[in-house]
Order: sequence, then C-alpha cells, then structure tokens
Amino acid sequence: MMQNFLTIDYLEHGNEIQHNVFHLLRNHQILEKLDTYKPIVVGTIPIEINIENSDIDIIGETSNFEKATNHLTENFSHYIEFKIDQLINNNETCLTCNFRIDTFEIEIYLENKIPTEQNAYRHMLIEAKLLEKFDESFKNKIIELKKNGYKTEPAFAKVLELKGNPYLALLEYEVD
Repeated sequence: MMQNFLTIDYLEHGNEIQHNVFHLLRNHQILEKLDTYKPIVVGTIPIEINIENSDIDIIGETSNFEKATNHLTENFSHYIEFKIDQLINNNETCLTCNFRIDTFEIEIYLENKIPTEQNAYRHMLIEAKLLEKFDESFKNKIIELKKNGYKTEPAFAKVLELKGNPYLALLEYEVD
C-alpha cells in the first residue's frame, strides 16, 4: 500500500534517519513555521534511498515571493549556512531556502503551484511505486548510482533504461 506522504507521521516509525528527521522537524517546528505554504517533505529520505549527504527537501506553494522571502528569512536565518534565492525553473519563478540543523541540510522549495502537483512530489510518488514494484536489488542499484554522483531521477532513468530527459521520462513512466 502506498505511503501517505502528506504528513510526516510515517517518519517517526521509519528507519533511523527518518526517525531523526521526524524529531528534528518537530523539535525545530520547521513544518509549523511553513504551514501557510502547505509543506510536504519529499525527496530521498521519505522513500529510503537517501545517502550520507542527502538533504531534507520540503516543497510548498506561494504566489507572493517577496512575502515568502521575508517569512523564510525571519524564521530560518538564524540557522547556519542560511541562504535564499529566487530563480526561474521550467519558466516558473521559485524560491529556494537552504540552511543546516545539526548534520542535516534542509532545502525549502516554493513555487506558485499546489505541492501535490509539483514535479518533486510527482517524482517521489513514481519512485515510491517503482521501489514497491521491484525487488531490493533495484533499490540497491539506485542507491549505488547516487553514491557515485547521480541525482535521483537520472539514477532511476538509467536503471529503467529510459531515454531523453530523465526528469520528464520519469514523469511519463507508467507504473502498473
């Protein structure tokens, strides 16, 4: 059965890293501070393909980037390695905010799109289905490629022998 990724409750009872991430997010009230943006934790940690230097990815929605910049700065600038950038990704304005808590880097990504429709969430759902569908050796191949410098989507595309842009190819991949 597919995991509900819309809350972080599953992290509390997951592997050691997931458990640590759950408590870090709760203790520092990260998601509560992002509540207005409908935050969702995405990426490799929720689906257990993280490697040693994997960050905690959080996506959310905003239409007011100036207000969001001020809000993120106000709430997170006291953390080490804090930085915030506004950029264009796939012709869409987005905001990234990075900082470190303990041994974890956190990246917050906001764009003017419902989080469940953002590519990061869609990729993670497809990847989770693939990890459910295939055996442990499939998962191990993905992790090994990531350890060798591959980003997540290109690693999946390589193992699945998908052609073209790995980010788009994965979105188009049909999982039975």
